Amino acid sequence: MLEPKANNDAPGDGELPPIPGKRYFTIGEVSELCGVKPHVLRYWEQEFPQLKPVKRRGNRRYYQRHDVLMVRQIRNLLYDQGFTIGGARQQLSGETARHDMNQTHQILRQFRIELEDILQLLRH
Repeated sequence: MLEPKANNDAPGDGELPPIPGKRYFTIGEVSELCGVKPHVLRYWEQEFPQLKPVKRRGNRRYYQRHDVLMVRQIRNLLYDQGFTIGGARQQLSGETARHDMNQTHQILRQFRIELEDILQLLRH
């Protein structure tokens, strides 16, 4: 008999890893970068029109940097801010007038970390 499993789809409180400077990411890589399981990413593609990874041979998904940032934004709305799928969709589509400064701060913090990493590489 299977025991009920804890909700492992919701990430912990830890910081997300920096996004590498690649052009394309697989669904597995995006899953690790965003703390969201692959089946959740596939579901979100159906629910959020803003999330459109490139599909190539064999219907394989390839996410670009803006897709990874969008996944992180969706994750923040759903897991951290407690929005429903519908509420998050409205928030992202611009139907709500208020701009979320927390999301902007998170993206800027991510850019800063990546720029500091690049600076470290250039110094060595």
